[in-house]
Amino acid sequence: MRIDKWLWAARFFKTRGLAQSAVTGGKVKVNGERVKAAKMLAPGDRLAIRIGEYEWLVEVRGLSGQRGPAETARKLYEEDEASRALRLAQVADRRAQASVWGERKGRPTKRERREMERWRETKDEG
Repeated sequence: MRIDKWLWAARFFKTRGLAQSAVTGGKVKVNGERVKAAKMLAPGDRLAIRIGEYEWLVEVRGLSGQRGPAETARKLYEEDEASRALRLAQVADRRAQASVWGERKGRPTKRERREMERWRETKDEG
């Protein structure tokens, strides 16, 4: 089975085209090596998949040419415990940072703008 088709069926990418682009872009490695999208996968192959800032280290358990429900897709691979722990830590860090940066959204309100103008006026006088 082609790696791009497997990545799509295992729900790592929404379309085969995105999976194919990731493979050709070097974001997916099979047994530690860059491969082409037509690379044939077999059960037991180890994949390193990088999507954005996250990385999955998985072992292929089964093959499927059809994209099915998420529950079926999870049976196609087994993720390393270290990979899962690292990814969950990254998600937690990102959520913690989002709360800090997520407080300020969009333009200031009229009240906030007036407070900033008052602050600038006092700063210029002193």
